[in-house]
Amino acid sequence: MFVRAYIFIAVLLYCLTYGSSLNFGIVEASNRTDQTGLSLADSNMSTNNDVLQVQILARSLESRLNDSAAILEATSSLPEVRSTPNASLLNSTLESLHGIPQDSDIEKRRIAQAILSNFDDFAVVTYIMPNGDMYFLEPYSLQQNQTRNNFAFRDYFRGAMVTNGTYLGDIITSTASGLKQAVIAVPVHSEGDDGNPIEGIWVGAIDLGRLNGELQSFNLSDNQRIVYVDSNGTKIADSDKELASNTNETFSDLRSFQNAIAGKSGSITEDVNQKTTAVSYHPVKALQKLWAVLWMQQQDSK
Repeated sequence: MFVRAYIFIAVLLYCLTYGSSLNFGIVEASNRTDQTGLSLADSNMSTNNDVLQVQILARSLESRLNDSAAILEATSSLPEVRSTPNASLLNSTLESLHGIPQDSDIEKRRIAQAILSNFDDFAVVTYIMPNGDMYFLEPYSLQQNQTRNNFAFRDYFRGAMVTNGTYLGDIITSTASGLKQAVIAVPVHSEGDDGNPIEGIWVGAIDLGRLNGELQSFNLSDNQRIVYVDSNGTKIADSDKELASNTNETFSDLRSFQNAIAGKSGSITEDVNQKTTAVSYHPVKALQKLWAVLWMQQQDSK
């Protein structure tokens, strides 16, 4: 209970300092609704309203990503997280345990566990050393399942190290769970000035399964479909339960997607899977990247 309150205070202080508009849905994150009060499931899904609905979805997704980043940034500044990691212990256990033991550097682990317990959008929280070696991963059961020990090749790691700032990586398949994840990485500096050398990278992976579930809860007609797409055209979430399992589906060739990642919003008609489809689109300002929301409605065949 103390750790939860500690994190809440840390996040609150961060928001007051940096002006973040974090929505505190700590335990009830799964019940979040759009700030406009519009119920997507109950609204009229006519084509004329699709552009507005897409804008609402885009703003909601932006808010979630910004909230997640703010949580990681705030907790990365806690003294427990900023304390020097036990590199000598890691060197002796990396190959056998894929990180430090479960009962080691417990202060850092407790912060990670509290994030997972109180902020439902996170699937895992990890600490990575400056050379890319995994220091620990929570939940620990997933650390045990790791098939890699070094993550210097990941774009989120490289981005955080090079920019010395918060970085959203490309959609990846987790080496621990095998599931698709969106990963946010924050550099951790030693206690004192943030100008000190980077001690490690504090990482949170977003549970894309939750995004799928929320889109699939909308009351769409059979010819309608909503997808979230990253900057590479990779599908993030899908309102179609059957098509959601096709994780290799890409939307990079669609003109609507290309317009959205160029920062444009609108609606066009184009072929999607060889079917004439009206597509409403809107960009998602996902930290340093642009994602897209596409709302597709197949046209009646003549």
